[in-house]
Amino acid sequence: MSKGFAFNGAVVWITGASSGIGEEFARQAAAKGAKLVLSARQQPELERVRDACLAAGSPDVLVLPLDVLDHDAMTAKTRAVVDHFGRIDLLVNNAGISQRSFCVDTDFSVYRQMMEINVLGQIALTQAVLPVMLEQGSGHIAVTASVAGKVGAPMRTGYCAAKHAVMGFFDALRTEVAADNIAVTTITPGFIRTNVARNALTADGTPLGKDDDDIAGGMAVEDCVREIVAGFEAGTPEIAVGGEMELGLLRLKRENPEQAFDLLAQMAADARAKTAG
Repeated sequence: MSKGFAFNGAVVWITGASSGIGEEFARQAAAKGAKLVLSARQQPELERVRDACLAAGSPDVLVLPLDVLDHDAMTAKTRAVVDHFGRIDLLVNNAGISQRSFCVDTDFSVYRQMMEINVLGQIALTQAVLPVMLEQGSGHIAVTASVAGKVGAPMRTGYCAAKHAVMGFFDALRTEVAADNIAVTTITPGFIRTNVARNALTADGTPLGKDDDDIAGGMAVEDCVREIVAGFEAGTPEIAVGGEMELGLLRLKRENPEQAFDLLAQMAADARAKTAG
């Protein structure tokens, strides 16, 4: 276990900060006195979150619009953060998009987007920030993965592939930078009440546009982020958070993989019957 992260006075850069877990993480970090960099594509939404974070107690908030698909912009964006704050203490790679479609129906372009947004964008920004942390002699890098980064779930083949990939990348990165006083945290949320289902890509690449039952019945985002923040403060390298069903599935996958596979196959059959109906 690494040493705990202290938010007060730290410079925390959050991608996907305009909604969901990213927005709530910014609010709770602000309340603990963190200086913030808020990144996403929608500047008006970032400005709304900035105002909320300043009201919550952050001493300084930089709005920095960023599209994680624009890999060439990462170095300049990183330089802008360092020019403003002088350092980067925590990078939270939180931008991402989900999927709701069966493999047989899914256009290959959807898989490409899953990997570009959820994997390569996170890697590109991490590669831009890592030299800054190495030079300053400390730092902390995190990624919002998912329970889907540990378990293969139906109608999420591309999403699961991407989240498994980021789990592998950041687990490996953790080994490489441990001796450099840089910590790496992987966050594995289950079903959290955010817009993740509404924004999820369907078979032809269009957004689902509505909540699904799993997300609608999931954990409140405020409770989720409280557990995540507590995990950072405790120095937990892999923070699993969600309901008993998702966390129980993680345990089952470790302890009895065949039973987990059977359970997930039944979930797929139920989903197919619901879609057909």
